[in-house]
Amino acid sequence: MVDPINDYRDLKVWKDSMELAVNIYGMTDRFPRDEVYGLTAQMRRAAVSIPSNIAEGFGRGQRRSFIQYLRIAQGSLKELETQTVLSERLGFADSAATGALALRYEALGKMLRAFIVSLERKGEG
Repeated sequence: MVDPINDYRDLKVWKDSMELAVNIYGMTDRFPRDEVYGLTAQMRRAAVSIPSNIAEGFGRGQRRSFIQYLRIAQGSLKELETQTVLSERLGFADSAATGALALRYEALGKMLRAFIVSLERKGEG
């Protein structure tokens, strides 16, 4: 039997999304200064939104609400993925960095989907 989750900080999906946010801050720190209120800010907001929504949903204390916030986190992940592709096309990030991020986005997306499915199944029982 799996132990119940007592805190969102115990969730691997939250830990991985926090690490991703830190990485995005580092990457966007090298973007052109005239992008500070543009793509830099948007990518940072999207990256921060992922673990923030996981935490907020957990804090609601209701499965349905948690699932909804996990879906919002998924949307923020897709935003960040799109913005990363754009940053490469604009020449702000190199293909090696964006390729590595693409793999992380895919893994995090799978983790979020699997978590949502598991929570939905628990709600049916």
